Amino acid sequence: MTDTRYQYINGDWIEGDSSNEMTVENPAVPDDPLVTFPQASREQARDAVTVANEANKQWRQTTPDEREALLYDIADRIEDNADGLAQTLTKEEGKAISSSRGEVMRAAEIFRFFASYARTATGETIPSNDPDTFTYTVREPLGTVALVTPWNFPIGTPSWKLASALITGNTVVFKPSSQTPMIAKQLIELIEEAGVPDGVVNLVVGSGSTVGDELTTNEGIDGISFTGSTGTGQRIAKSTAERGIPIQTEMGGKNPQVVLPDANIEDAADAAIAGAFGLTGQACTATSRLIVHEDVSDEITDAVVEKAESLSIGPGMDDPDMGPAISEDQDETNFNYVDIASEEGATLLTGGSRPDGLDAGYYIEPTVFTDVTSDMRIAQEEVFGPVLSIIEVSDFDEAIEVANDVKYGLSSSIFTADMASARRFTNEIEAGVVKVNGTTTGSQIQIPFGGMKASSSETQKEMGQKAYEFYTHKKAVYHTDP
Repeated sequence: MTDTRYQYINGDWIEGDSSNEMTVENPAVPDDPLVTFPQASREQARDAVTVANEANKQWRQTTPDEREALLYDIADRIEDNADGLAQTLTKEEGKAISSSRGEVMRAAEIFRFFASYARTATGETIPSNDPDTFTYTVREPLGTVALVTPWNFPIGTPSWKLASALITGNTVVFKPSSQTPMIAKQLIELIEEAGVPDGVVNLVVGSGSTVGDELTTNEGIDGISFTGSTGTGQRIAKSTAERGIPIQTEMGGKNPQVVLPDANIEDAADAAIAGAFGLTGQACTATSRLIVHEDVSDEITDAVVEKAESLSIGPGMDDPDMGPAISEDQDETNFNYVDIASEEGATLLTGGSRPDGLDAGYYIEPTVFTDVTSDMRIAQEEVFGPVLSIIEVSDFDEAIEVANDVKYGLSSSIFTADMASARRFTNEIEAGVVKVNGTTTGSQIQIPFGGMKASSSETQKEMGQKAYEFYTHKKAVYHTDP
């Protein structure tokens, strides 16, 4: 019998609200549901905050080596269970099994990386104007934090939030996407097996309108880290601003890859394919705009189309180049943008249809449009699917202008052999992540990650030292001996 207890509160697995059930489907085989479970109620989310606040009194006092040992144990358990976790991830989210394995192993790496912060992250001593007073700073945990994560990286994103929150002494109420609850449940089960004290980590799986709203308005929450849509993130930011608590949001993107005439065209085309169609385009850092100089436009367009048409498509368990979209809604969105682009005058070069022989799942061929102008919706709005727009420009100035001509500012890339152009792009692009001769996707754990403009609250970054800083208060101490 399937266990439908998806709520983990104060060390107990419990059922949610029986009147509010959620069915999770396999996007490769939608007519074969994976599980149906009761979602959390507002009252359960409230209870989770209460017990997390109580548990924080002890958890914040744990020694660095205790927290370090816990995170290393969690990492080992993730690694030991990698195959099962990857299979669950692929069945729920749809991505290729090799990508799922990579995400699971990255989750283990994240916990190991932040384990090291237990002993190495420090305060600072500052010279005092008074010779009898010793002045310094210390870092203390925020308290209880709410972690809200999306479905597209359903173990990777939760891991970097959980690991950095726990190692700094915070207690957690974790709300994953209701579309990927199984991998969230398995992750928390491993954290439970590693010996996390009751109430330190709590899982509530439910809708944004109930559970999400409770977590973002509850006075017992001392900080919020959110990854998801721009609209939702901005609403949360507004709510937290009124309460004066720290918030960290990572939201949408409309990421450009610029290609100059001196670029290595083969490398640029490979990067565009990986950025646009890897993970079925379902990444906030996915390449959605290929901005190419007119001198190399035909060459790179031909290369991109040829490579796109060679990609394999199918169920994630078959390990194709590209799996299905996550859901029927996203499937409809993908095809709607194909129609929108065509109606606006863009030229469809390849894709835009459902692949032959794949009628059961939420599939679309890798899709490439040309004759795209910056004012078109296809160039302005986030599709979150495998749809790439090629925009031709006449010079570097126009490339920068077009690249910045969106409300988003998450990731960006330029392909060029000229270091002066690369430096100028780095200085002028409005994006939190800049790649030179690399794809817009991908990040390293030790390097701060986050965007600008509508891609972020622009308050704090994630990962690396910046994550440690977000989850802690800096307290200034003036110590004068009696």
